[in-house]
Amino acid sequence: MKNYIQHGDTLPLTAPSGGVVSGVPYLIGSIFGMADNSAAEGVQFELRRKGVMKLPKKTGETWAEGDSLYWDNVALALTKTAGSLKKVAIATAVAASGDTIGAAVVLPVAL
Repeated sequence: MKNYIQHGDTLPLTAPSGGVVSGVPYLIGSIFGMADNSAAEGVQFELRRKGVMKLPKKTGETWAEGDSLYWDNVALALTKTAGSLKKVAIATAVAASGDTIGAAVVLPVAL
């Protein structure tokens, strides 16, 4: 197929202001994922945007399998509280109120 570019499991993107750190999640526009490598601002990096990942979780709330999760770009963590936040993942495992990490499958596009 002439117009095929790549699988899309990772995307080559330009690091935003402040750069990116490998293993840290980022929301760039409507693309959410985990940086595969560290990069300075303006430098290209790979953003892993498919699969189940261990991601930062807002404490004080519990997760059940199948819960919709939203990225809080201020707290730098996933939360069940939508508000004006973008939906970026779905919980794949139960998480307790005090947990700081939770398992979630990343959505193809932030909604």
